Amino acid sequence: MKNDNEYLTQEKFDEFTKELALLKGTRRKEVAESLEYAKSLGDLSENAEYHEARDNQATIEDRIAKLESLLKNAQIVSEKSHVGDVVSVGSVVTVEKEGKKAIYNIVGSEEADVVGNKISIKSPFGQAIFGKKKGEKFSFQAPAGEISYLIVDIK
Repeated sequence: MKNDNEYLTQEKFDEFTKELALLKGTRRKEVAESLEYAKSLGDLSENAEYHEARDNQATIEDRIAKLESLLKNAQIVSEKSHVGDVVSVGSVVTVEKEGKKAIYNIVGSEEADVVGNKISIKSPFGQAIFGKKKGEKFSFQAPAGEISYLIVDIK
């Protein structure tokens, strides 16, 4: 599966939008003030405050660029947006391996959380299960070897 889209829930999209607004507004202003203060201290070559403020500025600008790109290329999905009997982003799938069942939510990479059973569509598991139907088996290569699952249910 070759897919460069970034999939986000509306909730995560809104969260990133708020973060971007905060960074572009309040945080940029704070860093600019820190830079001005540090410049007023004199000799910039040995001015730790100045170098720290410049590092903070670079970090914030990198995050702003990442968020702008992410939001520009985001595709909003919900659990209701997937095609009913085929696994896609937003699907909640029940799988079985060796008699043990597990439930996973297939999400975009920015929302992946293994502890919360949210699996990225770009992960080996996500790529292997994408497009499969209820009752189908799928497998993928993991560091410990090949792992196989049966799809029990798709919601």
